[in-house]
Amino acid sequence: MNPANDYTPASAMVIVAHPDDAEFLVAGTMAKWTAAGAEATYVVVTKGDKGSEDPQMTPSRLTAIREAEQRAACDVLGVRHCVFLGYEDGYLQPTLQLRRDLTRLIRQHRPEVVVTFDPTNRFLGDNYVNHPDHRATGDATVDAIFPSARDRLTFPELLTENLLPHKVSQLWMGGAGEPNGWVDITGTLDVKKRALAAHPSQLGADIGPMAEMMARWGAAGQSFAFGEAFRRIVFDAPFELPE
Repeated sequence: MNPANDYTPASAMVIVAHPDDAEFLVAGTMAKWTAAGAEATYVVVTKGDKGSEDPQMTPSRLTAIREAEQRAACDVLGVRHCVFLGYEDGYLQPTLQLRRDLTRLIRQHRPEVVVTFDPTNRFLGDNYVNHPDHRATGDATVDAIFPSARDRLTFPELLTENLLPHKVSQLWMGGAGEPNGWVDITGTLDVKKRALAAHPSQLGADIGPMAEMMARWGAAGQSFAFGEAFRRIVFDAPFELPE
């Protein structure tokens, strides 16, 4: 049984560290959700201003390039809103200020589901160390969802008529060491590839085979060929003690 594959939220927010992170993490799933009518918002925490080996590149130029690339990817996926928080790439910490910024956005957009990184997973496979900005973003996002965004007395200075407390229904974490939900993206894999290709400053033209390889890994153990895997927390589900 895989209820995640049958789920479509009315609204979703994806909170990631860098431009292009969301495309790796959730693009196939997001393409399914927006096609079904979900209202989607991306939040990119850092400027992505360190991701270049070009000695002539400057942080300010790279910031502009990567923002434009992210907006192009959002257009491919049908994501209507994209927010750039402008933190410096590479130095991110899960500070109270970051949690406050994310709490404000969650209260403003009021998503049914939030997708972010699993902050507990430091190593992905045997050849990749999870970026510290990813883990910091995941940490701050989890804490913003629970308890900050829901609690009236947390960051009360944010409270206005249009920024009331909000309870997120579900938290989905990608890059999880122990996923418990999988989404079949066989029908949207080509859309995911196009969204990834919208980031030429970071990704080569051969991103297609890599995307397929990752999607096969994301479908491991499932009945479909290509998938995305998540650690899924359903806040309104009956509480069960772990076995």
